[in-house]
Amino acid sequence: MKPVVVAGLAAIALGLAGAAHAADPRHPDWPCQQIMVPSLSVAAFWTSPPIDDVGDAWKNDSTINDLVLHLAARRTPLEEAEKAAAGFIAGTTAEKQQKAKLLFAGLFATLNSERGQVMDDIERFSRRQQQLREKIRTELTDLRVHEDAPNQDAAAVDKLGNQVAWDTRIFDERRYTISYVCEVPATIERRLFALARAIQQMLD
Repeated sequence: MKPVVVAGLAAIALGLAGAAHAADPRHPDWPCQQIMVPSLSVAAFWTSPPIDDVGDAWKNDSTINDLVLHLAARRTPLEEAEKAAAGFIAGTTAEKQQKAKLLFAGLFATLNSERGQVMDDIERFSRRQQQLREKIRTELTDLRVHEDAPNQDAAAVDKLGNQVAWDTRIFDERRYTISYVCEVPATIERRLFALARAIQQMLD
């Protein structure tokens, strides 16, 4: 591919990416179209009973701790996880409530933390993409300088053109990847909502 063509395609790719970047100006490193919500609220997923008094007590019960990790893991099919969560809520009314509180508290803490880690990774990914964008822009400037030089160095032009082509390819591949990664926080939220609903239905 000729350097001038490479430069044109790179400029188009950078222009499109720049227009799509930072959908939420309050979070300049957030590249997703979804609104950035740093942390989840218990009230959005859980109506009763209150879990304020539970804290991290679920970690002290190995059965509940293991169950939380199993249910939270995305490799566990959601339908299987819902059934296991519902099946755990058994006993007297008081026992059911305590189990429900501990299990939900564990799931909320675990999935909210996992979601936060994913979002941090997305922002780091976005910053790396911004750095690569600036690198390509610098390379494009150098390429144009070499192309316009009176005594053009064909080898240098080809080398720069190949570098721009390579970096642009990586940039575009990452840009397509991020659209899928941006769905992960929402997937985690849907899982938490489904598990909370399965637990609460056993208290009705």
